[in-house]
Amino acid sequence: QRQLVESGGGLVQAGGSLRLSCTASTNIFSTHAMRWYRQAPGKQRELVAGFTSGGSTNYADSVKGRFTISRDNTKNTVYLQMNSLKPEDTAVYYCNARRVGPAIVEVWGQGTLVTVSS
Repeated sequence: QRQLVESGGGLVQAGGSLRLSCTASTNIFSTHAMRWYRQAPGKQRELVAGFTSGGSTNYADSVKGRFTISRDNTKNTVYLQMNSLKPEDTAVYYCNARRVGPAIVEVWGQGTLVTVSS
């Protein structure tokens, strides 16, 4: 079974919105940092937004004020609400979970494609 499953990607016009979902097979939020990454064509992978295991959030400067990360512990799901989308937001978005102790464990979702048309 997949440990992380993303959904919600698709095609949207500039200025529109999408909400991505990442569902974990078990509740790992208390022990893992949860993050959204993206990789645009010809670009390196970029950290977009994330939760620490303690619940603090952080965002890339390019998405601050437009994207919001949230979670529903009862559903083992992390969301990325994306508003005011721009063509440069076009990328494959990946959910990531990472635990640093007692050993480093990192799990990636399969990715979901977001395409923003101008």
